[in-house]
Amino acid sequence: MSKPFKRTTVTAALIYANGPIHIGHIAGCYLPADIYVRYLRATGQDVKFISGTDEHGVPITIKAKKEGVTPQEVVDKYYGIIKDSFEEFGISFDIYSRTSNKVHHDMSQDIFKNIYDKGQFVEETTEQYYDEKAQTFLADRYIIGTCPKCGNEGAYGDQCERCGSTLSPTELINPRSALSGEKPVMKETKNWYLPLDVMQPALEKYVESHPEWKTNVMGQVKSWLNDGLKPRAMTRDLDWGIKVPLPDTEGKVMYVWFDAPIGYISMTKELTEDWEKYWKDEETRLVHFIGKDNIVFHCLIFPAMCMADGRFILADNVPANEFMNLEGDKISTSRNWAVWLHEYLREFEGKQDILRYVLAASAPETKDSDFTWSDFQVRNNSELVGIFGNFVNRAVILTEKNFESKVPQLGELNDYDKQVLATLSEMPAKIGDSIANYRFREALALMMDVARLGNKYLAETEPWKVIKTDRERTATILNIGLQIAANLSILAEPFLPFTAEKIRRILNVEAFAWSEAGRADLLSEGQAVTNIGLLFEKVEDATVAAQVQKLEDAKMQNLLAGKEVPALKEEIQYDDFAKMDIRIGTIIEAEKVAKSKKLLKLKIEDGIKQRTILSGIGEHFQPENIIGQQVSFLANLAPRKMMGMESEGMILMAEDKDGSLAFVQPSKNVWNGGTVA
Repeated sequence: MSKPFKRTTVTAALIYANGPIHIGHIAGCYLPADIYVRYLRATGQDVKFISGTDEHGVPITIKAKKEGVTPQEVVDKYYGIIKDSFEEFGISFDIYSRTSNKVHHDMSQDIFKNIYDKGQFVEETTEQYYDEKAQTFLADRYIIGTCPKCGNEGAYGDQCERCGSTLSPTELINPRSALSGEKPVMKETKNWYLPLDVMQPALEKYVESHPEWKTNVMGQVKSWLNDGLKPRAMTRDLDWGIKVPLPDTEGKVMYVWFDAPIGYISMTKELTEDWEKYWKDEETRLVHFIGKDNIVFHCLIFPAMCMADGRFILADNVPANEFMNLEGDKISTSRNWAVWLHEYLREFEGKQDILRYVLAASAPETKDSDFTWSDFQVRNNSELVGIFGNFVNRAVILTEKNFESKVPQLGELNDYDKQVLATLSEMPAKIGDSIANYRFREALALMMDVARLGNKYLAETEPWKVIKTDRERTATILNIGLQIAANLSILAEPFLPFTAEKIRRILNVEAFAWSEAGRADLLSEGQAVTNIGLLFEKVEDATVAAQVQKLEDAKMQNLLAGKEVPALKEEIQYDDFAKMDIRIGTIIEAEKVAKSKKLLKLKIEDGIKQRTILSGIGEHFQPENIIGQQVSFLANLAPRKMMGMESEGMILMAEDKDGSLAFVQPSKNVWNGGTVA
């Protein structure tokens, strides 16, 4: 930490209210922020944890258009889903609000007007993309084209979601309108710009004053500065958003990245009357938790806005994470390639801490990481069940069995006891230092080392054997084991709050302050211990297989959605068609052809005779299920030898886009031998 502070304001990115949240969002910023805030609270610090939904971005209007509803209906729907998911998952915001609230509109307009009155904006008439068919200027997100950096053909006018590059619409190759699909034209319009080029020296000084920033953050920021900052428009030609508070600005709203970060301030104002000290006092530390696609906005553009306004503090740190992938592929909401939080909470009820643990253990802190269901299972079964849960459960069960579920008396300590307790006493400071410096994976590993310490202690002291010969020594062992468990209720709280609460219920204690962690006397002798069951349960193979299949089904749906109807074959004349004699018949016998996966031998009653047709439908139908089925068949196809048998025709089948087959048949039963014309 660069200097001592009296209080801390922690923000987590304002997510667009155009869909539910997935594990990429959680791992990117919300879980790290929650771990950090829970630790600060445990140490007794004054901290406010602020977040909410961003409800003015163009993605909102795109979603509304797609669903055939108003933008307001979209944000109302998803705000509720997102807020409820966060609460159930244990993300402990002090406030989770929304940018559609009046207090936010008022504050955004106040800040815009203040910057305008101070002469900090540059008013410019420029040419921007316009959709002639839709009769509207196109906001950045309504322009799609090829990214000049990575070649992604689906890049947006403000950002490429594949490579994370921030773009401007004119940089796109072959731009097209997301509204009409047409190529847009350039048309004059007036907007207000923040002169980032003029402000660059001040921004460079600000960035250079924070050499402690993460390498991935500093690398991206330095790249922008090295390229030279350019003026950026803070207004847009749109209907949905916060109105520009100037005369003659009908149809103008604030750029979403102007009003969105102001949401942190307006939401703090909603939370508390003394909000100003959390945003205007130099003794307040401001920390932004975000994903890597938002680094430039929080490290350069929002600070530039605050500098231009002159009333607000700048961020002390922006510990952004990189992206989390899923089963080796980039998480994509449009492709439904995601683990949705609200679905996880339904399908893994009461198992929030498993996901919190797995996401924290594999968090993309300095580079992209990957979530897999197999890793989820292994980490749960091997680490949470096998180490953490096993230790606490053994200590409780042995106390229940041998000491009437009461904390036994601590006797004389041997050298090993002293060594274990000395190690325990050192751990809180190490874990706390890692959290305070945004090294959450390291902190989690250290916390698990405490559980390993307890597990190893019980394994090596073997109280289940010692009780047979030395009750007093067993009492000391279990006292120490339970004291380690009590320490875990403190040290696990930032990471696994639901588990920490369970341990407190087992030990019948209230939450301890972080300063008490490391002590070996948290529990009093004779204190009751309650066995409430296992802390964690194994995740079975079938459960993991079902989740993997769910993703595979989503992948198949995406493939099918993109599948096009086959092109028509070359034109024929009626006489060509008339040569084909298509008839209706009934399958009276069906059997598989030996040594063939695909062929079925069918006997068809065709009204004249019974004929044999060999058909390659064996992978789609069981023989016994199609007897009695009426079918269409080509009756005058020349006989053909197949697998040593003669086939007298061809069954007509329709192929669906997933490759499945269906019989071409009349809508009602007709006589065998009936013609198809």
